Amino acid sequence: MADTAIFDIDGTLVDTNYQHALAWYRALRRFDLTVPLWRIHRAIGMGGDQIVTHLAGEEVERRIGDALRDASGREFAPFVDEVAPFAGAHDLLVDVRRRGFRTVLASSGKEQDIEHMLDLLDARDLADAWTTSADVESTKPAPDLLEVATAKVDGTAAAMVGDATWDCIAAGRLGIPVLAVRTGGFSVDELKEAGAAMVFSSLDELRDRLDETPLAQAGPPGRSAAG
Repeated sequence: MADTAIFDIDGTLVDTNYQHALAWYRALRRFDLTVPLWRIHRAIGMGGDQIVTHLAGEEVERRIGDALRDASGREFAPFVDEVAPFAGAHDLLVDVRRRGFRTVLASSGKEQDIEHMLDLLDARDLADAWTTSADVESTKPAPDLLEVATAKVDGTAAAMVGDATWDCIAAGRLGIPVLAVRTGGFSVDELKEAGAAMVFSSLDELRDRLDETPLAQAGPPGRSAAG
């Protein structure tokens, strides 16, 4: 039984996937590179260290990878004030914490972006820990971020809530079950083929069906439930 609940942030708790896709599109166009938006969207969920090679190839990564990552951050910045949590995000964190789970918000974003998302979610008192890009060298689909997330709370077994195929692939490499929500714009078939244990149309549906999932109740040595 899981004692740790890992929550992806972007696209899962906070509605940012399409803004990230557009930011990457604009960043690539700055360097006269055109990648169709649908392809970029299907790559969202990868970390910045992985996505340039995935979208534009190894030569582009070697030549201008860091510049593209910087440009993407600059293009995303104007969207920050428009970003909002998904319905049910805060309440889901409350429900899972009350069931006794150690709760980690997992992201490979920059520290300042994670701080902003924590405030949007009103989650500072609900998360036992969170991750940033500074915590790992390799991001999803590598499993490093999930290993760090579990270790931050001394967890022994985890379950994850995510929205992207890359969440499912990374978690699968560690044997972590993923409860996937369609909030990131990925289809049921895509998520299941990537390894999702269950797929939900929304966070509210996941909340309603928590008793059917690995997040029904924390197993030992989970901490005592919060009030």
